[in-house]
Amino acid sequence: MKKVKIAYIGGGSKAWARVFMTDLALAEELSGEIALYDIDIPAAELNKRIGARINSAPETVSVWEYNVYDKLGSALDGADFVVCSILPGTFDEMAADVHLPEEYGIYQSVGDTVGPGGVLRAMRTVPIYEGFAREIKAHCPDAWVLNLTNPMTACTKTLYDVFPEIKAFGCCHEVFHAQEFLACVAKEMLGVERPHRSEIKIDACGVNHFTWITEADYKGNDMLKILPGFIDRFYERGYCEHIDAAPGDFRDDPFRYGNKVKMDLFRRFGVLAAAGDRHLAEFMDRAWYIKDKADAERWLFHLTTVDYRKKDRTDKIAASGRLADGTDKIEVVHSDEEVVELIKALAGVIPERISNANTVNVGQMPDLPVGSVVETNCVFSRNSLKPITAKRLPPEVNALVLRNALNIENTYYGIKERRFDRIFEAFMNQPLCAGLTLENGRELFRRMVRATEGYLKDYYPMEKL
Repeated sequence: MKKVKIAYIGGGSKAWARVFMTDLALAEELSGEIALYDIDIPAAELNKRIGARINSAPETVSVWEYNVYDKLGSALDGADFVVCSILPGTFDEMAADVHLPEEYGIYQSVGDTVGPGGVLRAMRTVPIYEGFAREIKAHCPDAWVLNLTNPMTACTKTLYDVFPEIKAFGCCHEVFHAQEFLACVAKEMLGVERPHRSEIKIDACGVNHFTWITEADYKGNDMLKILPGFIDRFYERGYCEHIDAAPGDFRDDPFRYGNKVKMDLFRRFGVLAAAGDRHLAEFMDRAWYIKDKADAERWLFHLTTVDYRKKDRTDKIAASGRLADGTDKIEVVHSDEEVVELIKALAGVIPERISNANTVNVGQMPDLPVGSVVETNCVFSRNSLKPITAKRLPPEVNALVLRNALNIENTYYGIKERRFDRIFEAFMNQPLCAGLTLENGRELFRRMVRATEGYLKDYYPMEKL
């Protein structure tokens, strides 16, 4: 068993932390310290207590030492791995990100990656990540850094731009859901028991939340050739890959959807968009799939309100309390996430592993700018991450991806330079902002910046807005 130190930035997490901790408890190849750091120290202390209960669960095979740190540098000292998973700002700021644009006819189903909300979230997040990169360089320059925070692409870009020698990558599970969707296709069209998603071998590339599957194989079956028949059967009523999901569940659960957007895009382009429909809709002109609330329902997905997020957070805080004090039973079971498996591969305690990751483009996507952050398959092995050169996207799909990649790049450099004018140009070029007049665009941008000013004023020249 190899001992490691994992610094967890955002260690007060209300949900993902428990997934991470239980997966670590079942990692018989590893043990060591989890250094919990969060600006919300009581939340980190709560997770420390939950960690102690996980340690004592009968299913646990790897006991970890959980410690809470009030200084980031101390948490990072000597770390072998750093996991970054934070909420930049509060849900009050996110409410402005998501709902202010609705006054201008712009609806967002997520609002954390692209579109007006994605730009404002990046404005809050990038300066924070600049600090993270400097601290990592000072305290654990050889650590592997796993980012889970959105906007994924901008966060990963920041880490590398501030500390070029950093060993960092972004982890996202959206591609896994596309593999689950293809497993459903295998079940329905081949008459087999639903396979595990890992049995669906894919080539995927793009930018985070706008990644595309260009090849998919299941035991010698070309799944993209089988897919048209599946779409003909299920296009109108939809098909959700979640176990026991019904087509209409999206009306009550914002994280479910009918995959109708995904199926429509496949009919148009012949390759499969790999993210959930809620994300995909935000990367294209709003007239395509999300021109109003009713449009989202027609396409069988949900506009996730911030009120829902606030209630969900309250419920999760209450659940954390019950787990920490022993009211609720701790369940130590494997999740379907891959973060711990990637840590094990990088630590050299399991064989090499192939998974999708967000990394700097060094040629694995030759049609996108070198130095931008892209999502492709990568090979993870002992102290090594090697991106795999992806199959080229069809030109018409590449044009969609390139537009969004350049928007992300321009947003990032505008933030880096603290130039409102450059950020605004990227804001106006968001596909969701299509049709917005310059006058209305400037007004909306200013209102959104002012609404989140408390998290921006220390970094930006607010007098120049």
